[in-house]
Amino acid sequence: MNSPHPPLIGTCRCGDVRFEVSAPPVITAACHCRGCQRMTSSAYSLSAIFPESAFTITAGDPVKRGLQGPDLDHFFCPSCKTWMFTRIPALEGLINVRPTLLEDPAWTRPFMETMTSEKLSWVETPARHSFDGFPPPEDFPSLLEDFARHRDEYQ
Repeated sequence: MNSPHPPLIGTCRCGDVRFEVSAPPVITAACHCRGCQRMTSSAYSLSAIFPESAFTITAGDPVKRGLQGPDLDHFFCPSCKTWMFTRIPALEGLINVRPTLLEDPAWTRPFMETMTSEKLSWVETPARHSFDGFPPPEDFPSLLEDFARHRDEYQ
């Protein structure tokens, strides 16, 4: 497969907030936690994690909304309320984008799945790695390396 070429363009549902990503993701994921299930009204949320330096808001002004805490800052379109991206302080320098918002949704296939202890019993994903919770911080460098080796399989 050929990777989508940056810049990758994304938008909320109404189009008021637009963004651009100038690099491919460093990893993709599905989160099965109850919080993500409730925020998406679905079985899980999808993520494509990019270097924050490659992420730019090109139109509009997203707002912090939803459940906030010391671990997560969720950003939404103020008009249509689309959940667009999350900043996770523990992942300094990275930004967690909802990949289905990209014009080319190629990066939606999850490489890893997290919080499978809360996964709905009927859900299956093609994820290569699976974690009952979140991966331990010390595992993250090897996960990034593994994704880089297999990136073409996940878009």
